[in-house]
Amino acid sequence: MSQFTSGFWDLYIAVISVVSIIACAVFLKVQSVRKAGASGREAETSGHTWDEDLTEYNNPLPRWWAWLFYITIAFALGYLALYPGLGSYSGTLGWTQVNQLEEETQAANARFGPIYEKYAAQDVAAVAQSPEALAIGQKLFLNNCAQCHASDGGGGRGFPNLTDRDWQWGGTPEAIKTTITDGRTGVMPPMGAAIGGDEGAKDAAHYVLSLSGRTHDSLRAFRGKTLFQQACVACHGAEGKGNPQLGALNLTDGVWLHGSSEAAIIEQILKGRASQMPAHKDVLSPAKIHLLTAYVYGLSQQGTGGK
Repeated sequence: MSQFTSGFWDLYIAVISVVSIIACAVFLKVQSVRKAGASGREAETSGHTWDEDLTEYNNPLPRWWAWLFYITIAFALGYLALYPGLGSYSGTLGWTQVNQLEEETQAANARFGPIYEKYAAQDVAAVAQSPEALAIGQKLFLNNCAQCHASDGGGGRGFPNLTDRDWQWGGTPEAIKTTITDGRTGVMPPMGAAIGGDEGAKDAAHYVLSLSGRTHDSLRAFRGKTLFQQACVACHGAEGKGNPQLGALNLTDGVWLHGSSEAAIIEQILKGRASQMPAHKDVLSPAKIHLLTAYVYGLSQQGTGGK
């Protein structure tokens, strides 16, 4: 890939851009200097004729139309001189998208910062009761969280539902704030070798199904219990109720993050799972994270309780 990041391509882009603009200007000039019918000569035609006598003359563009093209070319050259557009050349004004974003962010922080700071001084549970705070928190959620957890917080396959009270990493305000701030990385290792391959995975899957009261094969579940105690209790606990400290899911309720079918559970056991919640501490200020925490906490408090 080094050949695509060398300085040659910066020069290549700059040369192609400038030569193309100049070539357009030269071509426009050449096509504008001819005079139809000059010195008593018959007007020059393109050689195209329609309907026997409808002839296309080879006349130059109207002056006003040509000047519009010249203005466009001058604008292009001026733009490339002032702003970045020629490879690595940064332009005489030194403008960059990053600088503009930082300036706009600073202006927004100066304008709206006091609002966030007002709520940052309050307890998360209290902020979650404020309609004004929740309205602001909803906008933060839609901009930063809805892509994975859906606009209503209902989540989807592989993305937790935030409107109930089933929490993979804990549902206290402190745990939620830590999740948003630092992110989370959940890993379910592949356990096929540890439990005897496909048949063992199927037995363990039926035991897992039995934990939540779902339809299962009782004989396979009996064999799977032993396999579960040997390979799974370290994370999911002896009763299968999970461990928020590890992000290990509760297997005894009706919440299935990656699917509840026999095939889906077997696949998870054999192949494992890896999921990541990105950290937002470099994207959102502590005050915004505090407000977002209150919004997410409020979503679960308005829900119908655990599933």
